[in-house]
Amino acid sequence: MKPVLYSFRRCPYAMRARLALASAGVEVELREVLLRDKPAAFLAASPSGTVPCLVHEGGVIDESLDVMVWALTLNDPEGWLKMPEEGHDWIARSDGPFKQALDRTKYANRYPGTDPESQRDAAAAFLSELNAQIGEWIFDRPSLADHAILPFVRQFAFIDKQWFDAQDWPALQGWLERFLVSDGFEHIMSKYPQWRQGDAPVLFP
Repeated sequence: MKPVLYSFRRCPYAMRARLALASAGVEVELREVLLRDKPAAFLAASPSGTVPCLVHEGGVIDESLDVMVWALTLNDPEGWLKMPEEGHDWIARSDGPFKQALDRTKYANRYPGTDPESQRDAAAAFLSELNAQIGEWIFDRPSLADHAILPFVRQFAFIDKQWFDAQDWPALQGWLERFLVSDGFEHIMSKYPQWRQGDAPVLFP
């Protein structure tokens, strides 16, 4: 039986899981979940009730970064796991303080007392550092760090794309733009109907 990936197309966590599965060429049964209408099978599988959730013969993987590492450990033809240890620090900073600031910028109404402008400034400080790190990629070749972070930079950029494009971040902006026009991004953003129990399997990639 193929592994099952519960996913939601626009979720950046699910995006990065699909990026790694596509790079690894690990085929899964993809089940597109609507977060406002979560199916019982998904809720039974996912301890957190969040996407992505991968169910495979060895158990359940409920964290997106763990899904990425699982897939790339099986097969890593592009060498994404061969990155400097510093890459894990960049991912941790993106998943932690940057994502926190991103959410409080984009969804300020969910966080009473939060100042979205100061949160945008906090996110921008991280992105300024990342801009200084990037050549074509974060390191000398594409890695786990790039593909773990890019979906969140995309999410932040489109809060106010005009403002984002006006910042002095040429390396970061070029890095994001190359990602957005890549075949790989187009492939993982294909649209799928909402999964319902009994539907014929949809295979990905």
